[in-house]
Amino acid sequence: MENLLNLNWLAIFTASILSFIIGASWFGPKTFYPVWMRALDREVPTERIKMTAGETLTMFGGTYIAALIQVITLGLIILMGRALYGNFGPLDGLLFGFVFSVGLGAFASVSHRMFSHPQFKVYKSLKVWLIEVGQDVVCLTLAGLILASWV
Repeated sequence: MENLLNLNWLAIFTASILSFIIGASWFGPKTFYPVWMRALDREVPTERIKMTAGETLTMFGGTYIAALIQVITLGLIILMGRALYGNFGPLDGLLFGFVFSVGLGAFASVSHRMFSHPQFKVYKSLKVWLIEVGQDVVCLTLAGLILASWV
């Protein structure tokens, strides 16, 4: 519990909001969304998709909560790094964010994604995986930089 109290909550909220904004841009209609949808063998919607208020809140609220939990977890890992190594600067945070996102985040899901395509189109599955985890890697790498910079 003491570690949670030692986190820089302003840095946590800033990094989690930045992650949410990056995600919105990453999966925007002019960026990776159309490529991602086609790789999933789905049609890119040409009209706005209608959702209930509850569905919208669950989708966007859940996305933000997930980013917040990721950043809090990374913040705890950075606190442990500081406790072990003392001098832990912004570049160390950037590296921790990158290693954490690639080593634990990205590769935890690769097997799920490769077996998830209905026709077992592995190359399409890998394309989907790269788009999805690419955003996580960018977000957590920048979050690590923010968390380690804002002592």
